[in-house]
Amino acid sequence: MADTKDSKEELETSTDNTEDTNHDPHFDPIVSLPEQDIKTLEEDEEELFKMRAKLFRFASENDPPEWKERGTGDVKLLRHRERGTIRLLMRRDKTLKICANHYVTPLMELKPNAGSDRAWVWNTYADYADEAPKPELLAIRFLNAENAQKFKAKFEECRNGVKERGPKDTTKNDSPDKVAEKLEELSVKENKVQEKEEETKPEKAEDPQ
Repeated sequence: MADTKDSKEELETSTDNTEDTNHDPHFDPIVSLPEQDIKTLEEDEEELFKMRAKLFRFASENDPPEWKERGTGDVKLLRHRERGTIRLLMRRDKTLKICANHYVTPLMELKPNAGSDRAWVWNTYADYADEAPKPELLAIRFLNAENAQKFKAKFEECRNGVKERGPKDTTKNDSPDKVAEKLEELSVKENKVQEKEEETKPEKAEDPQ
C-alpha cells in the first residue's frame, strides 16, 4: 500500500510541474503604442527610373582633394505629380540613408568617365543629402555599360523635359576630365582587387567519370 501511495504522490507532483512549465500568463502592456505610418516623402512622386549603382563625391575640402565613396544602392529619378519637377534620389543599401538628393535641371550635363564606359560625372548646385543644400561634384558607376547608357538616356530625357527652377546650376573649378581620371583610377584598383580574388579562389575538382 505504501508503494502505491508514494507512486500516486509522485504522479501528482509530476503533473503539477508539467502545468507550471506550460503555464504562459498574458500581461497587458503598460503603454499602448499606436502603429505609425513611415513616410518616405516619395508618395507624391512617380518613379521614372530605378537602378543599382555606386555613388562618389569629390571631396575638394580634403588635402589633397580626392574621390570619396558615398554609398551603394538604388538611384532613382522621380517626377512630382503636381509640380512636374524631377529629382535624383539615391539611398544606401540596408540603412536607406540618403546619399544623393537634388533636382534635375536643364543645365546639368553628364560627363563621361575617361577610359570607362560605365560611369558618369556631373555637378549639382544644391544637393540635400546632408539636409543643408550644398554644391557637389558627383560620380556614379554602374555594373556595366548597358546600364550606364540607360541611366544617361533617362537622365537627359528628364533634363530636357523640365523647366528651369531656382538658382542655375554652376560648375566648380575642377576639370571634369581630371576628376574623371581619378574615378578611373578607383575603378582600376577595384578591378585589380577582383582579379586577385579570382586568382586565389580554389579550382573546382573535376567530376569523377
